Amino acid sequence: MTNNQSIPFVHLHTHTEYSLLDGASRIPALIAEAKNLGMKALAMTDHGQMYGAVTFYKEAKKAGIKPIIGCEIYLAPQSRRDTFEVDGVRYYHLILLAENETGYRNLVQLVSLANLEGVYYKPRVDKELLRKYHEGLICLSACVAGEIPQALVRDNMERADRLVQEYIDIFGRDNFFLEIQKHGLADEKKAAAGLVELAKKHKLGLVVTNDAHYIHRADHEFHDVLLCIQMGKTLDDPNRMRFNSDDYYLKSAEEMAELFPEYPEAMENTVRIAERCNVDFSFGNHYLPKFPLPEGTTEEGYLRRLCEEKLTLRYNPVTAEVQERLDYELSIIHRMGFDSYFLVVWDFINYARQQAIAVGPGRGSAAGSIVAYVLGITDIDPLKYALLFERFLNPERITMPDIDIDFCYIRRKEVIEYVKRRYGEDHVAQIITFGTMAARGAVRDVGRALDLPFAEVDRIAKLIPTELGITLDKALQESADFRQAYEGSPATKKLIDLARDIEGMPRQSSTHAAGVVIAREPLTHYMPVQISDGTLVTEYDKDLVEELGLLKMDFLGLRTLTVLGDAVKNVETSRGIQLDLREIPLRDEKTAQMLCEGKTGAVFQMESAGMTALVKDIHPESFEDLIPTVALYRPGPLGSGMVQDFIDGRRGKKQVSYLHPLLQPILQETFGVVLYQEQVMQIVQVLAGFSLGQADLLRRAMGHKQPELLMKQKADFLAGTKKNGISDSLAEKIFELLFHFANYGFNKSHSAAYALVAWQTAYLKAHYPPEFMAAMLSSVMDFNDKVSVYIEQCRRMGIPILPPDINASSATFSVDGEAIRFGLAAVRNVGEAAIHELETVRGKGGAFKSLLDFCSRVDLRIVNKRVVESLIKCGAFDSLKNYRSQLLAVLDSVINLALRAQKDMSHGQIGLFEADAADAALEVALPDIKEEIPAQLLAWEREITGFYITGHPLDKYQTVLDRLPAIGRVLSGEAKERQLVRVAGLVANAKRIATKKGDTMCFITLEDYTHSIEVIAFPQVFYEHMNLLTVDTPLVIEGRVNLTDTGAKILADQIWSLDTYRSDYYITIRDEQASEENFQALRQIFSQHHGEHIVYLYMVDKQQRIKTEPQYWLDDSLQATAAIEGLFGKGSVRQR
Repeated sequence: MTNNQSIPFVHLHTHTEYSLLDGASRIPALIAEAKNLGMKALAMTDHGQMYGAVTFYKEAKKAGIKPIIGCEIYLAPQSRRDTFEVDGVRYYHLILLAENETGYRNLVQLVSLANLEGVYYKPRVDKELLRKYHEGLICLSACVAGEIPQALVRDNMERADRLVQEYIDIFGRDNFFLEIQKHGLADEKKAAAGLVELAKKHKLGLVVTNDAHYIHRADHEFHDVLLCIQMGKTLDDPNRMRFNSDDYYLKSAEEMAELFPEYPEAMENTVRIAERCNVDFSFGNHYLPKFPLPEGTTEEGYLRRLCEEKLTLRYNPVTAEVQERLDYELSIIHRMGFDSYFLVVWDFINYARQQAIAVGPGRGSAAGSIVAYVLGITDIDPLKYALLFERFLNPERITMPDIDIDFCYIRRKEVIEYVKRRYGEDHVAQIITFGTMAARGAVRDVGRALDLPFAEVDRIAKLIPTELGITLDKALQESADFRQAYEGSPATKKLIDLARDIEGMPRQSSTHAAGVVIAREPLTHYMPVQISDGTLVTEYDKDLVEELGLLKMDFLGLRTLTVLGDAVKNVETSRGIQLDLREIPLRDEKTAQMLCEGKTGAVFQMESAGMTALVKDIHPESFEDLIPTVALYRPGPLGSGMVQDFIDGRRGKKQVSYLHPLLQPILQETFGVVLYQEQVMQIVQVLAGFSLGQADLLRRAMGHKQPELLMKQKADFLAGTKKNGISDSLAEKIFELLFHFANYGFNKSHSAAYALVAWQTAYLKAHYPPEFMAAMLSSVMDFNDKVSVYIEQCRRMGIPILPPDINASSATFSVDGEAIRFGLAAVRNVGEAAIHELETVRGKGGAFKSLLDFCSRVDLRIVNKRVVESLIKCGAFDSLKNYRSQLLAVLDSVINLALRAQKDMSHGQIGLFEADAADAALEVALPDIKEEIPAQLLAWEREITGFYITGHPLDKYQTVLDRLPAIGRVLSGEAKERQLVRVAGLVANAKRIATKKGDTMCFITLEDYTHSIEVIAFPQVFYEHMNLLTVDTPLVIEGRVNLTDTGAKILADQIWSLDTYRSDYYITIRDEQASEENFQALRQIFSQHHGEHIVYLYMVDKQQRIKTEPQYWLDDSLQATAAIEGLFGKGSVRQR
């Protein structure tokens, strides 16, 4: 349907998807429909925020439609600071449209201040703010929820009249319009009559609008679902919020004219307003913050001075190559206008180093800059490792540099606070991000809104492939099962179609994990802001912030840097050695050997099973060998054959060849594989004579699949290679090779920076294992599952884990000789104040000698009975050589005596206190009782710290556990949906519930040394094994894997007690081994080692599994396994 251009009308009241979970109009589709309707202009008026303003502007401009930037703000009934209702009203609605740049700035101020000062259910302004920031704004009285319409609906014409005069006084008669709508609401009709009357009386302009929340009339259903998702309601809930009709769509001018035939002037007024509104965004400029320079210096001069002063700290002597590279980079930086950028980054990194806040060696392409290296922004020498400046800052492509910085994750906020102080609180903000509805989530959300059975919705959602970035449309193409479900049931089709409608829509806003913007002027000069956790947050996302020319960078909190810093401190404390990680050797035999043996646990970037296997294959000898390792371990290279080519070349298994001799110097470090993006650039430079800037443009064109640019670049490449005497056919072949590898090429600068962190962690782990692992454990104290993993790793490394100790423990994990001591912060009921008190008293008066000594010296108002009891139960008093049972038995009397003594001391009776203490020691002689059984001691440790410390209930079943897959393997994704698995562990929790049929089923949490998993026992399995399903029972459970959005679960089929469990034997026999002679020998083994363990024979070639008769079952001896492996080969026998 195309709009008749002769009918004047512009939509001035329109909501996009950024009226979160209320507006259902995606901006591109909204603009497309406006264009289809022949509209010359369109306003965006989202509720209370301006999230979509720049996106809306760009999309409208692209389509040749004039964008009008506005907002439907919330207005407080009185003061914006009030946190109560007035006459039952929390807020009114009001439409504000920006007429010009001043109006945009004022709208930004209003929206920002509403978020900073006026939040009560919604972000609200008040009339004080409207009077202050009215200039350049056109105001419409809004929908029926506006202040004036509400007065009319309540039959208060006198109040409505006063309000009209007030708004005229605020905005001016020419900038205030009364707005009428028709959506079939009785209140609208009532309000409209009064609004028309008021418009005549006060000679005000009248406008007609449609409160557009979706694009087409047919979209009302999915909009209704969106409202249900917002409110957590179902469609059939009679009490939920709902729109009264399907009229809230983007109507054509004809439809609006038919709806308001009596108000042609009001239609024309919408066009007049649109003509007045002229706001333009400026893109491509840079508004870098003003760096506070020393007097009499320029940004260019000060940057050069800093580099010259620090150059000899990095290079001694300073060679001609070094000086030339520095001069070149400084000239490019100045030419591109980025002197202050480098000064800003240097300044806050310098502050971090001065405050001993750990800073990473760099990340991303910034490691390719010698200026960054000399200033200490990065720690990788770009000349030594052949890193390219143009990969970071391309003089032929004017874009803002991108330096992302890793900081200690605990102290990262200190650096951000410094930046705020340096440039002004209102100049610095974190950056917004939007959570969107992904495919599976959309199906589940819609299923809840439709009130469909959870099991059915769950089944459909699980049919969607789990690949990254999957969409419902893509799932319908790729998954036959999902497509069959879609086509096989009208109800399922409706569910999926509605999910397709909401998929990808923003669901909520949150704060980007790392993004920080630093502006030259206060941020509200450029964009609206809101507040989250006490800090400003932009309303535009990171890409839009950059497009508007502001300095955006990532202040990342990297846990590993905290670990490195803590490990260095541990080494100094325990060994008296002061380590400087910048000075450790980058070639070290002990570190390399540890990595080659696959002992990569806790090593940065190297922990996963896949990476461990790759490290063993590459067999690194030094830090440099980790650079390609980091680059290779990505989905692209792993699936392309590049990894094997690299390994074979490195090991000499494959003759490395080059398509042209000029390629050898560039590719020999990666054995002929084009691994790095920098190599693509160097090849194009050397073979075709491109500058490195031009080469980077070609690399980008290849990586981003830009056909037009790529064809032009290819022509230039072929022309350049021709000049160098390279044949067209060979040049074509090389270009295709580069194009293929451009998909997989990795930034070498980033790989080198992260490889350095990996090497540092590996070096510390190899040379100072207790110190490093204590730091690692301290860094994950808040994550019980990770603590369990690293405790188990320590045990495998031969590092004892000791319980907390009142005389040896600090708050976190610490080194105690060659062991690691649990931190007091891990003890339940022992808070920061108690730990501080304990450490202070111990520091002043020395070690505690007894329970009475402890209780007498600490402040028992802080370290109360509950704290002391927890410390006893977890073993913190064990070093005093008393039983825990004895200390618990006398705890009450000891505390009473200590309290009395402290009271006496507070009254100045010091001598009496000392005498009493001596007497008390006799009065609290420990009873002659036995210690609790080991199981009880372990249970206390688990209760108080969350972990088993001095042992583990599963230790006596270690042989069985070693034969079964660890729970962590099931959780990691190794197991597929419906795969049969068998795992062992302790019952940590068992919750019985009744089914709809009245039967009982059970949800079990089963845990082993490092992980826990939920197991579901349905009634049949439950009744068969109910006596086993109690807490702390050691079990083996066999069942089917059930993959859910929250992780893997197991649906139990069979359950055994670990005490009586007998593992099964699985013997693998290949076809050529299936001889009568071998079977006769096997029968002999069965006879010699007969037992009660079931034996299965797996015939490989026939893919047949045979369960043997009981006379062929085996005992549980190592001799039986050795005899069978002697017959069929190592690894032919498996027990589980």
